[in-house]
Amino acid sequence: MDELVVSTEVYADPEDVYAFLLDFPRYANYSEYLREVRTLEGEGGPDTRYALTFAWWKITYTAHSRVTGVEPPERIDWEITKDIDAGGCWRVTPGESEADPDLDAVASDSEANADQTDHPCEVALEVEFDPGSASSDALDLPTLVSFDWVLKKAIPLIRGEAERVVERAVRDLEDSTRDVDLEVYVDSARI
Repeated sequence: MDELVVSTEVYADPEDVYAFLLDFPRYANYSEYLREVRTLEGEGGPDTRYALTFAWWKITYTAHSRVTGVEPPERIDWEITKDIDAGGCWRVTPGESEADPDLDAVASDSEANADQTDHPCEVALEVEFDPGSASSDALDLPTLVSFDWVLKKAIPLIRGEAERVVERAVRDLEDSTRDVDLEVYVDSARI
């Protein structure tokens, strides 16, 4: 399995970040190649199914995904359900507060929530996939274009797409245009 993790800090309440990321149809706003996300079944929780339509070069492909588990407000697990062995998760890790714990205990709910956004939480998109499991029957390719050629060209695009989605989502969450510093971990010779 190839693995990619893109993470960064976001100045927002972890519960707000989680709710934002649970809205899968919104992802089409952040991707260069994802044209549409349709909800097929469910309301965002486990077993919610989506159709994700991607377009690149002369190829359009609809992937089917399913939310496999949630741990509010820290984790959303998902998998691709046809044509390739792939899945991953969104992970939200609350930031460490440097405030005095005794003061936090007496702070009102609104003060506590305001203080939490002063300390960034971490958001991470983790993706695992096996390119060897991709079904060549999944795409209607132009004449003289091989499935192997498409894989060789498309797989390196995954990293840029993941970075773009995380960066743009953070900007919307913060309602800002700041430069977003990303940490990227790759365990793959292909991406």
